[in-house]
Amino acid sequence: MSLTPSNMLALGTPAIDFSLRDTISGEVKSLNNLKSAKGTMVMFICNHCPYVLHINKKLVEIANEYMKKGISFIAISSNDVVNYPQDAPDKMAIHAKENNYPFPYLYDPTQEVAKAYNAACTPDFYLFDRNTNLAYRGRMDGSTPGNNVENNGEDMIAALDAVLANNKVFDNQMPSMGCNIKWK
Repeated sequence: MSLTPSNMLALGTPAIDFSLRDTISGEVKSLNNLKSAKGTMVMFICNHCPYVLHINKKLVEIANEYMKKGISFIAISSNDVVNYPQDAPDKMAIHAKENNYPFPYLYDPTQEVAKAYNAACTPDFYLFDRNTNLAYRGRMDGSTPGNNVENNGEDMIAALDAVLANNKVFDNQMPSMGCNIKWK
C-alpha cells in the first residue's frame, strides 16, 4: 500500500461521460444515465484498500441519506485486477452486496475513466453540481485508519449540502488520502 493524496482536479471542470459495466446488475451504465439534476458524486473506490474499508459504513449512510434528497452516487473501481484479483468484477459484486451499497459499482477495465478524472487514490471523491461542473473534490473527513478522528463525513456532507442549496462549496478543500490506484 502506498499512501497517495488525490490530485485535486480543477474546480469547475465538467464531468466526463463514461459507459461502464455495473458489477451488481451486469448492465452498462453511463454518467449521462446516472447523473442527477441536483448533483452527482463520482467515487473511485476498491474492495481491499484499508482507507476505503475504513469509510465504507459512513459512505453508505451518507449515500442513503443524500440519494433521498436527489444526489446521485456512482462508485468506480479502476484497479488492475491481474495483479490485484481481489478487486475483480465478480468480487466487486460480492463486496457491494456485503456492504449494502445503494449505488452502482462500476468497473473501469481500461483505466481510462480514472485517467480522465485524474483520479489517484482510493477513495477519491468528485462532487458535480446540477450543471455537472466539479464543485468539490477531496476527502470525506479528517479520519483515517488509526488516527482516532471520528469518521463523521463532515467535509463531504458540507459539500453535498452546499450543492443541494445551489451554493458555492467552501474553498478549503482537503485532498483525499488512500491507497494509490493500481495502474496496469
